[in-house]
Order: sequence, then C-alpha cells, then structure tokens
Amino acid sequence: MLACTLLILFAGGLQALAVRVQVTWDIGYLNISRDGLSTWRAIGANGQLPIPPIYVTQGDVLELTAINHLDMPVTLHAHGLFQRNSTYYDGPALITECGIPSGSQFTYIIETRDQSGTYWVHSHYRMEGIDGLRTALVILDQDTSLLDEYDEDVLLTLEDWGQEPNNDLMERLQVTPFANLSTDHPTVLINGINANFLQPIRFTSGRRYRLRVVSMSFTYWFKVRLPGHTMQVIEADGIYSQPSTVDGLDMCPGQRYSVIITAKESLEFNYALNVTFYSDYIPQISGLTPRYHHVPIVYRKDAPTKTSPLIEDHEVKWADEYAMESRDKHMLLEPVDQHIVLNIKTLINKVGIPNYAFGDYAYNNVPVPPLFTALTTGDMALSPSVYAPQLNAIILKYNHIVELELRNPDTVMVHSYHCHGHAFQVVETGPVNSNSSIPAKRFRGRQPMRRDTITLAANRYVRLRIKADNPGVWFQHCHQEQHSYSGLAFTLIEAPDVMQRTLRVPQEMIEFCRILGHPTRGNSAGRAGSDMTGIKPPLAINGTANSIPDTR
Repeated sequence: MLACTLLILFAGGLQALAVRVQVTWDIGYLNISRDGLSTWRAIGANGQLPIPPIYVTQGDVLELTAINHLDMPVTLHAHGLFQRNSTYYDGPALITECGIPSGSQFTYIIETRDQSGTYWVHSHYRMEGIDGLRTALVILDQDTSLLDEYDEDVLLTLEDWGQEPNNDLMERLQVTPFANLSTDHPTVLINGINANFLQPIRFTSGRRYRLRVVSMSFTYWFKVRLPGHTMQVIEADGIYSQPSTVDGLDMCPGQRYSVIITAKESLEFNYALNVTFYSDYIPQISGLTPRYHHVPIVYRKDAPTKTSPLIEDHEVKWADEYAMESRDKHMLLEPVDQHIVLNIKTLINKVGIPNYAFGDYAYNNVPVPPLFTALTTGDMALSPSVYAPQLNAIILKYNHIVELELRNPDTVMVHSYHCHGHAFQVVETGPVNSNSSIPAKRFRGRQPMRRDTITLAANRYVRLRIKADNPGVWFQHCHQEQHSYSGLAFTLIEAPDVMQRTLRVPQEMIEFCRILGHPTRGNSAGRAGSDMTGIKPPLAINGTANSIPDTR
C-alpha cells in the first residue's frame, strides 16, 4: 500500500518540493510455493510475495510502516542507505533497536536527499529476509541529465529460495551439517518467480537499456552475462562510476549494479541473458551448484535464439571495483588516522558446524543494544569496557579517516562483507599468504570506487576506507546469513560523544524494548561501568592468520 504527500524543504535559502512517500507493509505468514517445488510458510507483506519494489525520487522522504502479524519481532533495513542522523532507523535487531513486537506497528523514516541509485529493503531479524521479507528499492535521480545516458530502465532482482523456513534450517544446521543437499541448497528466483519460467525482456533495435541488477541473496553468488553484447557499468551499490565496459557481473550477496546495454540494430537473432547461481566453497553437484538460468532477450518474436560458445571465466572481463573510479568528487581518503586489522577466524564444533569471527570472538547479541549503551553511558561510551566482548565493538573518533583491513586466511571459504552506515572506498586487495602467487591490486587513480558490499575471497585481504562522519552504531557483517548467524560480525561505535548530543531515539522504540524485556540504559548487561554480570561469556575463536605484506 502506497500513498504520497508533499512537503517543502528549505536549505541554503532555496525552496525545494519533496514528496513524502508512505508505504505500509502488513507483514504476515503465507503458505506459498514460489519455485514450483515446495510449499511452506513464508513471510510476505499485504498478502503478497514477491513484495512489489519501492520507487522514490531522490529528495523524497520514504515512510515505511511495518505492521507485525508474525509470532516474533520484525525489523526492516534499507540496505545501502546511510541513515545519516538516524542510526536508530537502520534496522539490525538488538544493535540499533529491539524490534517491533508481535501485534505492534512502527514507521521507519528514510531520507534520500543525499543518495540515489539501486538498493533493497529486507528484514534484519533472524531469517525473516530470506524467508520472503525483502524487495528492491530504487531511488530515481533528481539530476535528469543522467537520463540522457539510457532510454529504458529495467529492474532484475535475483533471490535465493529455500525448501523450508530458514529459521528451521538454521536450527538444524547448528547440530547437523549439510546433510541433505537437495533441500539445503536454495533455488533461484528472478523478479520474484522461478527462474525457469521467466517472461522475456523485449529489446528494440538501437535502444539503450539501463539494467539494474540486485542480488537480494543471503547465501550464494550470481554471475550475469549477455553474450553478444557488452555492458557499460555506471553504478555499483548506489554510487555512480565512470563508465567502464565489461562482459559480465560477478555479484556477492547484497551487491547491486547498473549497466547500460545497447541493443543491436539487427533483428536476425534473439539472445539469452545468462544467470549463474554458484558458490566457490561448495563442491559442484550436477543440477544443484552451480545452477544455470537464461532470461530470454527478444528482438523479434519468431527469430531464433543465438547460441554462444562456452568460455572459461578467466576469459571473461568481469566488473572490477579495484579498476573502477567513482563519478563523484570523493578523492582518496588520506592520511589514515586509524588502521584496523581484523582476521577472519573459524572454529569447527564436534558435529562439524563452523562458528566464525572477525577477530577473537564470535559475534552474539546482548541484553542492551549497543546504540543504547553508546547513548546512556556518558564519557564511558568512548571506552570498549562498556561493550561486551562478543559485540566486537570498535570505537571511532568523529571525522577520523579509518582503514579497515579484513583478512580471510581460509583457503576455501569465501565471504560477503556488508557495511552499514557508509560506502567504503575500495583501496587494495592481495594474498594473505605472502608466498602466494596471487598479485596484489591497489587502486592507483584519484577517486576510488565506493560501495557498501564486497567479496572477501579465500586467502585474500581487502583494505577499505571510510570517514567517520556519520555518528551512530553500524553493524558490519557477512551477508551470507548462516555466517552472520554463526558470529561473523562486528560493530562500529562511531563518535558516541557526538551521538549523545545529536540523536534522540523515538520513544516508541524504547517502549518496544521494554515489551521485549531489554534494558535501554547502561552497559551491555544493563549495569554500570564494566560490570557484565549476567551475560554469557563470549565464544572464543582460536584460529590464526598469516601476515600480509604491506604494499602501501
């Protein structure tokens, strides 16, 4: 359900007309088969799955109301939106809020004046997102000159879809590893339906198509190619890039791209957009991983489809954020004030189930969300001692330039890192093992590409930079839901002293915490100082990582 009202904004003496876009989601369970294979209790909005995409224009204020008819709390996260001055609307449960209790409703206020491009919205409570509570969010550009670069705008959403409720699957995977690969491996939905039953996308000769590709995945990667055509990348994760020509996109969970594809003049053939659903860390099993799907691209209804020879991945020119430049005026952030090194570590339990960590402890929630600790502990909020060790809290000083060095020493496992509250500059990647023959890649231009989600490849490190100019508590995590669920996350406590002067949490959110039994004052245990009495000890992950050659 959508409604619009108008409001007038005043800035710098200029008057601008903005729209207040009101969207209401009545969130409940649906017994549904989305892939034609199995029927189970999924989660939808207004009795629908898929949930229709949300379109707004830059400068609009999106008011997204969630009415919770589930038997558990709900939260909503606008993936990629900075939520500047409103970290409490960011959505991760027990980090910036306690959640919307069953039978309650709440409105998230999402400002868009500083952002445009391609995003998505999903639940950030347990497995509700992968069970259906997700959709694309497109912020159309206020700068109409960008419309000169293309003629039509096409949205392509890519989803993973399981064969049972994922809350059930996650509980089972805590005691049994992937025991039944036919049910544990998800299938693919494209634009909300089974990827094998897609309606064609129609191309008209010579027209330029902006294809917005959204990986709304919580598990595996997607590769997207249109043989016989080239793609011109113009956007990654809501950040416009200098145009770069590629053959295809290799997308980790959570990433988005916009590419311009110019249709051929000839009507002799139709084509197929190839979508591959894969994971490098899962053994290949015929029909399960990888999975290959083809979206019909139709120039002429009765034309044959042109077949293309199979080529190896290394022969494909994939979009590469280390070679891309942003189109905006964000120069390389320097000098670095704070350099943070985090090693990904793994602990395998007795039945073969892994727990992960960025550092020494697997992430876990605590009674008091860290946002409330940061807001209510005065000067102590600047001390790590008020945040429980399992929060992996890192305190940032206001306006400091921060370099995050994330290191994945595993030789097989791959991860997808998503940063809340910021788009980081992509600076460098290279091998963790100094004996590796993999070359390091470092951005050499003036305006590094910025984005909010990136692959952490096996035996690789990445160096990313942000400026701590968005006071708030920002969740940082692997976007493979099982890995985040198993501890692969940390929190940035950004300028808590500034937060205390500038942020006021809506009273409704404080009341929701009371209903759900969570304190909203004090340290992580709801106590004074560093007294963590009542909190379970953190799970220590005792892995190690090799050193990295410093190529700076």
